[in-house]
Amino acid sequence: MKYNYLIVGSGLYGAIFAHEAKEKGKSVLVVDKRPNIGGNVYTEKIEGINVHKYGAHIFHTNNKKVWDYVNQFAEFNRFTNSPVANYKGELYSMPFNMYTFNKMWGVVTPAEAEAKINEQRAEVTHEPQNLEEQAISLVGRDVYEKLVKGYTEKQWGRDCKDLPAFIIKRLPVRLTFDNNYFNALYQGIPIGGYTKLIENLLDGIEVRLNIDYLENKAELDLMAEKVVYTGPIDAYFGYKLGYLEYRSVRFETELLDIPNFQGNAAVNYTDRETPWTRIIEHKWFEFGKDENGNDLPKTVISREYSSEWKPGDEPYYPVNDEKNSKLYQQYKELAEQETNVIFGGRLGEYKYYDMDQVIAVALDMCEVELS
Repeated sequence: MKYNYLIVGSGLYGAIFAHEAKEKGKSVLVVDKRPNIGGNVYTEKIEGINVHKYGAHIFHTNNKKVWDYVNQFAEFNRFTNSPVANYKGELYSMPFNMYTFNKMWGVVTPAEAEAKINEQRAEVTHEPQNLEEQAISLVGRDVYEKLVKGYTEKQWGRDCKDLPAFIIKRLPVRLTFDNNYFNALYQGIPIGGYTKLIENLLDGIEVRLNIDYLENKAELDLMAEKVVYTGPIDAYFGYKLGYLEYRSVRFETELLDIPNFQGNAAVNYTDRETPWTRIIEHKWFEFGKDENGNDLPKTVISREYSSEWKPGDEPYYPVNDEKNSKLYQQYKELAEQETNVIFGGRLGEYKYYDMDQVIAVALDMCEVELS
């Protein structure tokens, strides 16, 4: 055995485990089937712009321990996520706040906005039976029709009437003029991109890219005492109980010879007719400047299309409905019998984690495993 740990995947979970194991004097090998480190947080530099290759990643947390931890590996800027919603050319502030309600109804005071929402919520008098009724019971018909319905139907590939109510437990309504989407105590983007953060975590650690662990499992397993696996849990077991479902995302990225395409990092397209769910303009995550503070003359945009996942596609969002949760439980029971394998992260645990949550569970696992 050459290594104490073989770590499959160089995303946040794998990179943190690798770093902490090395700090404890363990020998570590990281393998990744992609040609780059970083998993879905990978950023690629194009014309001086750090492009979020696998979708926008905006770091936000209320967890001071997590915030202090990541700040050892990157300096974060003070980017605040304030998306804009475009409904057939009408622009609205997100999340729903007084700017949104003023544009929607012309109301000026919080009391007027609240009265309007309450009047429209009253349309649903019974326990909501589907996502449409649930959303109307939370924010009323107008906000639902313009800002929730089309976007949600594109995200899930299903009509809101056919989606379960529990998907939307709450829709934040702010009766203040506040466009700060996450409302988290700490938020920002690593200066120089996420790839730099992952590079710093993996500093001094052996990493092999373009290696498919599952195709070379027998020989790779012989190289280490223990495996930390962050890939899809069903793939690990050869899908023998069936496929877990995901939603996937497809990106169309363009370099444009103009300095400013939409004036904001994220614009959501909330009507059903526009095929993409949103457009990301990457330069605004770092205020349109390069690392020396110079204005960037060009811009890079990515249109995002939500799609039904099929084997071979990149899995993004677990479909945590009853059927898939049951199937995951069966895979989890198999995983618990694998004494020398730790299953972690979004795919290994079939769970939708934000970045700060992945970091928190990875650090918890390190405490248990490496102490």
